[in-house]
Amino acid sequence: MGATAESTQGPDGSQRGVELLRRVLAGSGLDPARADTTWTSGAADTDGPGPGAGPRPGPGAGVFAAQDGFDGPDGVRGSDLSRDSRGSGDSRGSAGSHGSAGSDSSHGSDGSGGSDGSDGVDVVEDPLRHIVRIPARAGHPVDWPGWAPEPLRAAWAARGVTRPWSHQAHGAELVHSGADVVVATGTASGKSLVYQLPVLAGLAEDPRATALYLAPTKALAADQLRSLDGLAPDGVRPAAFDGDTPMDQRDWVRRHCRWVFSNPDMLHRSILPRHGRWTTFLRRLRYVVVDECHTYRGVFGSHVALLLRRLLRLAARYGARPVIVLASATVARPEEFASRLTGRGVVAVTEDGSPHAGRTVAFWEPPLLAEITGENGAPVRRSAGAEVARMLADLVLTDARTLAFVRSRRAAELTALGAKRQIAEIAPELAARVAAYRGGYLPEERRALEADLMSGELLGVATTNALELGVDISGLDAVVQAGFPGTRASFWQQAGRAGRAADEALVVLVARDDPLDTYLVHHPRSLIGAPVESCVLNPVNPYVLAPQLACAAAEMPLTTVDVEEIFGGAPAVEVLDALVDEGVLRRRPHGWFWPDTGDAPAAHVDIRGSGLGQVAVVEAATGRMLGTVDGGSAPGTIHSGAVYLHRGDSFVVDELDLDDGVALVHAEDPDWRTEAQSVSDVTVLEVLEHRRYGPVQVCFGATTVTSQVVAYRRRTPDGTVLDQTALDLPPQSLDTRSVWYTIDPDALADAGIDEARLPGALHAAEHAAIGLLPLFAICDRWDIGGLSTALHPDTGLPTVFVHDGHPGGAGLAERGHEVLGRWLAATRAAVRDCECRTGCPSCVQSPKCGNGNNPLDKTGAVQVLDLVLVALEGGAPTGSR
Repeated sequence: MGATAESTQGPDGSQRGVELLRRVLAGSGLDPARADTTWTSGAADTDGPGPGAGPRPGPGAGVFAAQDGFDGPDGVRGSDLSRDSRGSGDSRGSAGSHGSAGSDSSHGSDGSGGSDGSDGVDVVEDPLRHIVRIPARAGHPVDWPGWAPEPLRAAWAARGVTRPWSHQAHGAELVHSGADVVVATGTASGKSLVYQLPVLAGLAEDPRATALYLAPTKALAADQLRSLDGLAPDGVRPAAFDGDTPMDQRDWVRRHCRWVFSNPDMLHRSILPRHGRWTTFLRRLRYVVVDECHTYRGVFGSHVALLLRRLLRLAARYGARPVIVLASATVARPEEFASRLTGRGVVAVTEDGSPHAGRTVAFWEPPLLAEITGENGAPVRRSAGAEVARMLADLVLTDARTLAFVRSRRAAELTALGAKRQIAEIAPELAARVAAYRGGYLPEERRALEADLMSGELLGVATTNALELGVDISGLDAVVQAGFPGTRASFWQQAGRAGRAADEALVVLVARDDPLDTYLVHHPRSLIGAPVESCVLNPVNPYVLAPQLACAAAEMPLTTVDVEEIFGGAPAVEVLDALVDEGVLRRRPHGWFWPDTGDAPAAHVDIRGSGLGQVAVVEAATGRMLGTVDGGSAPGTIHSGAVYLHRGDSFVVDELDLDDGVALVHAEDPDWRTEAQSVSDVTVLEVLEHRRYGPVQVCFGATTVTSQVVAYRRRTPDGTVLDQTALDLPPQSLDTRSVWYTIDPDALADAGIDEARLPGALHAAEHAAIGLLPLFAICDRWDIGGLSTALHPDTGLPTVFVHDGHPGGAGLAERGHEVLGRWLAATRAAVRDCECRTGCPSCVQSPKCGNGNNPLDKTGAVQVLDLVLVALEGGAPTGSR
């Protein structure tokens, strides 16, 4: 929400973030005064990703302050904050001397890993790599728009919002005038007011008008609905319509509610297929609000883009043309993205007029462990999860309200357990004030946790990105991130949860054993000084178009005008013809029709997952359903023998039945974790683009990827492999898009890479490239895959592939093709600068390699990447198409 500048801007020079960093340092056995010492960065770190990025500094040499000319989030520019070394601090009350606990940075059976934190080994390295100080920023309040009703002004004033911030008034004015708007400003900047003010004013002005709010999570929708208490005028009657809404209440919402709070899933499965029941609501639809729209990317975003087109088509059929208001975290080119998402021209509001608390941002690389080696003799770092669990415990012991963001459901459970155990040794009464929060919980569990978090009963929460977008919990003392969350936008979204009005906050990014994380903690300006990424989606992906067009035809016959003006033209016609040939639709002179089978297609179209539905995780002894897992990821996460965690309880999977969508588990607390292994093959179907640069050819095209989970490993908490067990799971075939490059053998020989070294060199280069692509495209390394071979049958040459992990592609490989030079330059820097000798998880080892990370040739990878980059930089390409 907005507020007056006087009521929110904290005093200059708040040291709260620095004080909390002292505690984190003390808990690690480091000198707390490190938090008070600011160095300026060397020239090596002034470059972002791409050619020219210099070598990374050594341990402890690269801590710097945000300076003039150094861009922070949301347009914030730093100032020179250098000051004398000073400070104190002690480790009293610190959990650091009691061991560490939490999740491992390598991926286990659910894409995470686990460790009880009892590493029990002395460390040999200083983990604090950089400190960035981002100063507070004052807000810019303005007068309310003249059309804003006095009762609404009074209601906001009662909450302390006497005047809106400049971007709130500007955005609300545009919406009131009938423009479609996307507001893309920072976390806690009051984006809600931009749509709440004109929507509530419009519903008050027209007692027949209706509005629809869509959020990516039920938690966010529920939170926004709660925020209307005391604001909504009489007669508006806002209400939720989602999967948690009891059946007997759904009819009341449909008949009486004028502002419905829902999500894309309910719109897809319930509202649009039954639009005849929603005729009155749709005829009067005046506003559609799409909150946190930056989450609608990739395949899910492509589904939502077509879903919005289906909604607007039906609204038009009933005579309505609603105004669309989109709210987003800061993204690149928001108007372009929002227009692609909605199919309409959209005006962007990006100038943030709200105040921002100062932040201390620390970049932390867990130290190497002495006397322990990992796979193939690679050095091992203390796990990111163990570090984060200890930090969470230390911060809770100082009464600092803290969120620890982790990358998986399993990691959330383990991190909370580790922090609780350490806190219990020092202050047992505080242990109950730490919990895990993640997707997959039952609705009543989720609501109870949210209530405790809002009330302050919970001091520390280990969470997946479920709380990145969920309840409004800005104003915390600290945020700790177990690994880069995948995008700069998500990094700032999570970091923005910390920052009270009067106090500077602490944000700590703890690197996982991952090439991208390692690169970022040593090149922080690639994160803090760089613009956020573009959201990628592809509404004409045939694998998305086909089911969405079938759903649209079932709702109302598709006309040629619909296809041309709404659904993409020629690509949609091609898909429709295929659906007719398959007997899914029927062609008539006036358009395409869904046969009246009584079975609406929407029920069988999964807009979020792989298209394989959900697999229920059930405790065999009791029949209790513990949670759900996406069918596409089930073979790698809940295979027989996998360890599954639920709310701190550990289970082992007895049986996975993909046909029935059930995994049976039993309670067990093993002292090991599991890690799935898979193999894959890539077949080139069509080369869509190719460019030759001397001995190197770069291609982008359609491919088929065949993958199969073939085994799983059991690992001890310190990463030691106990054994490997074969699995008999069906192969999965994926038609997708890939980017690949080939290299002439003579050029490789001239570079000193002989036939014996070639497989390991290509394999290492492939692994590292997969790890670095998320720096340039909004994705996770688990959204992409790759293959390298010294002789591929379709190219006849040494080849490295990187492919999308989604049917039809999600635009990730295409983005990699567009930025290949910068992408591979960052990859080379990450591999070259890693401190290991022969390769480790921070550079060339992959947690999901089906070949056991063998062979890998780190030196050869640098040689391969050097060869490719020299070729790319050597001149104009030939043979492009």
